[in-house]
Amino acid sequence: MWILVIGPEALHERQGGAVDVLSQLGCRVQAADLWSPLDALDLRREPPTAVLVEAVDEVDAGRAALTRLRASSVLTEVPVLIGVSVAGLSRLGASDRFDDFVLVPYVPAELYLRVRRAEWRTSEFSADERIKIGPLCVDLAAHEVTVDGRPVSLTHQEFALLRFLCQNRGRVYSRQQLLDRVWGVDYYGSSRTVDIHVRRLRMKLGHGVAPLETVRGVGYKMRAP
Repeated sequence: MWILVIGPEALHERQGGAVDVLSQLGCRVQAADLWSPLDALDLRREPPTAVLVEAVDEVDAGRAALTRLRASSVLTEVPVLIGVSVAGLSRLGASDRFDDFVLVPYVPAELYLRVRRAEWRTSEFSADERIKIGPLCVDLAAHEVTVDGRPVSLTHQEFALLRFLCQNRGRVYSRQQLLDRVWGVDYYGSSRTVDIHVRRLRMKLGHGVAPLETVRGVGYKMRAP
């Protein structure tokens, strides 16, 4: 994986800095100045696995960098961490748009773990026994669902509907098609059954099911990545 480190140029070559520590951990690292425009970086071909804003004590500058990062369409789905000193930590706010923080000076094992955790929360994959869409993870074998690692209890039919939509991402299904595919052709209930179950999924899963879209006049789909 490769990490984009944004911070004061003086820190890029410092022993024990983010570039040094991440390189020693085997990551591919690219450094950019805290005030450099993102347009100067060629990120469209291969977006970074994660971005680390190395603010240390310059929290206001780090906050400005976070704002620029979140405004970039290329980095919309890329997790962003901020590295701060103990003194700088107290100046971070709940509204600052970072996914996680890490204290400076860095502890290599902690830095690596936080980067991997941030990557996991936003990663997506589909395998025979597990589907992950951002914070949502559907374990098909264990019949379990988690959001941000938190278990969510679903009924049998809620799980079946979620599983079907996740396994068929990008395709729109009408309510009748969902009744046939999920409930079975012998089910004679109203199509409102689908609406009720979708509403329950959204209520229980919250932001974890954000890709579940209503296609007006047609039905529902799980948005493709």
